[in-house]
Amino acid sequence: MINKQVFRRIYFVGAMALVVALAPLLADAATFNRELELGMRGADVSALQTFLAKDVSIYPQGIVSGYFGLLTKTAVMNFQERNGIMAVGRVGPVTLGTLNSLMVGGGGFTYNGTGMDPTMFPETVSVNGTNVGIAWSTRGPAVGRVMYGTSYPFLYASAPSGADTTLDNSTSIALANLAPNTTYYYVRESVDTFGNTIWTTKKTFTTGQ
Repeated sequence: MINKQVFRRIYFVGAMALVVALAPLLADAATFNRELELGMRGADVSALQTFLAKDVSIYPQGIVSGYFGLLTKTAVMNFQERNGIMAVGRVGPVTLGTLNSLMVGGGGFTYNGTGMDPTMFPETVSVNGTNVGIAWSTRGPAVGRVMYGTSYPFLYASAPSGADTTLDNSTSIALANLAPNTTYYYVRESVDTFGNTIWTTKKTFTTGQ
């Protein structure tokens, strides 16, 4: 009969093996659990690089190596500048919280294992009084949508939105009859033929008279 001490040892070894086996999966989940900086390696660094590469204006090289090098540091600085965080190139507590909030409820992507995710390029925004046009291109054919509101965060499913349902590499969306002299938050979305979806981080525009 196995005594309690032996059982505990077997249980501990088994639990540790399970943690090691699941570590890559946990690191690739929709949240980051540790601070990251230059010189570090790991699956969570790869997840960070994958996330940053979704916006070519933040991480144009798009290299996913699992190593936090100078290119990744620059990309993190770009991300920090975009989100109003001091651009130090290190994923500290503030950046960690912002990344996790975006991965869960903001900018991010879903990938179903087929095709190529529809990487989105920077948009152009044109404001003409209370009418606003937002246009961008994608790496592959995709349909697009813009969700918007006067406060953020908002629920993507129920927020006002405009859509371009033509499946091609360019998306152009017109938002008409908005409130005058009002700042709106907006998030862009692209979905390819396989259902892979990508969202941007929030941005703002302000309408005219």
